[in-house]
Amino acid sequence: MMDRRNAIRSIGSLAGSVAASSPVIAGSDKFRLRYILSSAMYGYMPLESILPQVSLTGSEAIDVWCKVHGNQREQIDEMGHSVAKKLLSENGVKAAVFTRYPLGPFGLIEEMRKVHKNFDAEIVVCGTTGPSEVKGKEAKKVVQKFLEKMKPHIAVAEELGMIIAVENHSRQFLYHPDSLRYFAELNQSKNLGVALAPHHLHRFQEKIPTIIRDLGNDNIPFMYFQEHSDGMYKKASKEIEMQQMPGFGGGLDYKPILRALKDIKYSGYCEIFMHPMPRGIPILPSLEEISKAIIKSREYIEKSLAEV
Repeated sequence: MMDRRNAIRSIGSLAGSVAASSPVIAGSDKFRLRYILSSAMYGYMPLESILPQVSLTGSEAIDVWCKVHGNQREQIDEMGHSVAKKLLSENGVKAAVFTRYPLGPFGLIEEMRKVHKNFDAEIVVCGTTGPSEVKGKEAKKVVQKFLEKMKPHIAVAEELGMIIAVENHSRQFLYHPDSLRYFAELNQSKNLGVALAPHHLHRFQEKIPTIIRDLGNDNIPFMYFQEHSDGMYKKASKEIEMQQMPGFGGGLDYKPILRALKDIKYSGYCEIFMHPMPRGIPILPSLEEISKAIIKSREYIEKSLAEV
């Protein structure tokens, strides 16, 4: 394992090369991806230690996670929102996204008001509900029912200028490609969208580009760069676990996905992500190693994007 000094030096050179080749730097006329850093990648590490990693990893904002995957949302409550706001300002970081799975899609109103008022947050991410993995005509009925039930929550999001992004999670209704297509067809609000997770579409991997085009830019405010791995749900070697991240030897071909994102002129956030086992631990032992892994994934994505 590399020592701390060499790790920092290595990350610095990687970050420099990322910045030099980034479409953000290359010119405003080129399609570019907007990266956001997940606090959960660092487990329960202090928020103040994570914030400097945002710019280092080529990200433009942070996604604040709560327990069990991370605890930075709880840290914010403990330190006080005014202290957290100052900490973010000192590091030049915006808390643009708050991931709040425990609240569910029908429990977000109070949280949206808080994070909008104190942090000018843009998006809250959560899962959906049952029934599990419906398809066909049943999927259409469930999507219609969900959208109707979401109306008061969407109204608050519209009032605040925020977006609720619901993930296409396994064992929930917004899982099968049919459900996602009906969501694209029936959703009328720009304040509700999908947090698109390719790792939950591994059974339908070849359909991911079509799903992206069906949803379109307006329906995808947030997307994960993560793929399915045997290390997601059971203990495996670190090598297998890391295959969830782009560029670490997994089998997902990102080029058709990136081509689809380019076609729809995707302007939402992209989050390089993985699940460690058990949940709540950092994906790697040190801050430096985690950031280096994220930079490696970003470089892989940018190289793939340049080839489409």
